[in-house]
Amino acid sequence: MVQIQKGNKTGLQLFITFLSISGIAAYLVLHYLADLTGRALGLSAQLALSLPDDAVKRLDFSYDLHIADLPLVLVMIFGGLPLLLQLAKKLLKGDWGADLLAGIAIVTALLLDELLAASLVILMLSGGALLESYATRKASSVLEALAKRMPSVAHAKTDAGLCDIATDRIKIGDILVVLPHEICPVDGIVTEGAGTMDESYLTGEPYLMDKISGSSVLSGAINGDSALTIQAGRQASDSRYAKIMQVMQASSQQRPQLRRLGDRLGALYAPVAVAVAALAWLVSHDPVRFLAVLVIATPCPLLIGIPVAIIGSISLAAKRDIIIKNPAILETLSDCRTAIFDKTGTLTYGRPSLTAVISSGAFQEHEVLGWAASLERYSKHPMATAIVRAHEKTGRAFQPVSQLAEQAGNGITGVIAGKTIQIGGRNTLSQNNPDLSNQLPQLAGGLECIILVDGNYAATLRFHDEIRRDSSSFINHLNPKHLFNKIMLVSGDRESEVRYLAELTGIQHVYYQQSPEQKLQLVQQETKAAKTLFLGDGINDAPALTAATIGIAFGNNSDITGESADAVIMESSLQKVDELIHIGHRMRTIALQSAIGGIALSLVGMAAAAYGLITPVGGAIMQEIIDLLAVLNALRAAFPPKQLSDY
Repeated sequence: MVQIQKGNKTGLQLFITFLSISGIAAYLVLHYLADLTGRALGLSAQLALSLPDDAVKRLDFSYDLHIADLPLVLVMIFGGLPLLLQLAKKLLKGDWGADLLAGIAIVTALLLDELLAASLVILMLSGGALLESYATRKASSVLEALAKRMPSVAHAKTDAGLCDIATDRIKIGDILVVLPHEICPVDGIVTEGAGTMDESYLTGEPYLMDKISGSSVLSGAINGDSALTIQAGRQASDSRYAKIMQVMQASSQQRPQLRRLGDRLGALYAPVAVAVAALAWLVSHDPVRFLAVLVIATPCPLLIGIPVAIIGSISLAAKRDIIIKNPAILETLSDCRTAIFDKTGTLTYGRPSLTAVISSGAFQEHEVLGWAASLERYSKHPMATAIVRAHEKTGRAFQPVSQLAEQAGNGITGVIAGKTIQIGGRNTLSQNNPDLSNQLPQLAGGLECIILVDGNYAATLRFHDEIRRDSSSFINHLNPKHLFNKIMLVSGDRESEVRYLAELTGIQHVYYQQSPEQKLQLVQQETKAAKTLFLGDGINDAPALTAATIGIAFGNNSDITGESADAVIMESSLQKVDELIHIGHRMRTIALQSAIGGIALSLVGMAAAAYGLITPVGGAIMQEIIDLLAVLNALRAAFPPKQLSDY
């Protein structure tokens, strides 16, 4: 479809569509009235409609012009001319798209004084573009819901009291008050108050998160029954909720690649259509047949059907918690033959379970676990959930915490019953406690964290990452169902952990202790041999995600805005990955049905037009029917089938 400047595109499409419909309707009404008038006066309709000779001369047309044609002339000037100018700009840039046939049809119709046929082609183009814009807006309904949900005003705490300010004016360090049941406007830290926040909309966790002084909060989270005072840690434009918005916007704005499949088909179809039209003219010596063939050949099934199928699939994916940032992957997913998996958070839950509490002897195990759980219930670290879950099983109560502080990479600290409790990693805590290394137990497989009480070593907690229940069945179905020839497991973890997972899932190609640079090199090498699909966490795997043919990131425990991933699975689930593969395959099938089916019907019509059985106007009407069938079929992509997974 001829592309219009984004800011005015929909308005111009609407104007041209309305003008075309009005012009064609006025033309038909005037002809009907002229026919009635001519019969009443005993004149022919053509004579009754004729303009005076001097009027024709003033208009300076080289062919006869009638009063009923004037509405169509307006359609040509204010509708056809903008479309032809846009097409000319594309041609000057070397963009020989599939809409070239429509442009040739309009020009030919003008030269042959077939204004009605030209107007119908213009209506096809503008109406089709308007339909595509409508489909785009429908596909963006998730984005619109996000935008409407986000507050535009925040309550800033000043010396004079609360003052409402626009969220885009919030600065880092500003003190804000989030009232009960309000949506948190920015990411930050609680400075006063205690309560809960519902973060399920952002994290997928189906429970409320406790908040006290020192707890971190996320923009977009819904506050509970208590007011909380927070200090802004980011500007609104940099907060997590805004980043989700940006990802959604990027998925709807990546328009240049939407018609790649259509252009490939158009490159074959356009020369055939022109050849048939030229042959019809050459054999019959009738240029009207050339026009009739081109009007029927106008490739709207390519120009509209394929984008509608892609947009519908993006919308369906969004409803399934899958954000497609690069629409082109929908065409490529079915062609991938090598699947490469990171370990943590992909084939495992990224949700460690506590397997051992190794105490120094100075404290009892349940005592240390209680302190750790009381702190960690305010943390979002993956191991925090495991600690809290293990403590809850003991039936003991949590203890009140004060002076809570958590910094990324430095662990969490708080005061419980007058004791300073610090939880962190072996290397981090050893930097400030040189003697600590001699007190710690030997390293073992899996994850661990160290607990200090008043600066002294208290215990080591050990964890094991839980393997997803469906990892094995998912891996084993990739070859028979999706034709993946090679499955690889690439991880930075120790050999024992990686091989243990590989044995459980049946993966034969195993790479362990891989740095991000090594992962990148490996993925680049595999991508040269075949199209690759890489599934990772979106942070350490960013280089590999970029190098793969298609990069998919789980968004639960990572910054989902990483530009490296082509698609983000908001709900960490292998079933969602399978659904994405099926959505891509289904989109390609539906798009090809619309495009090839529409072309096949057009070829039948072109043959009839070449034999003189269909006029240009009849061809335009026939093409409208073909377009409608193609678009109706393409719209199926937006509706979920009965089953989107097959393992």
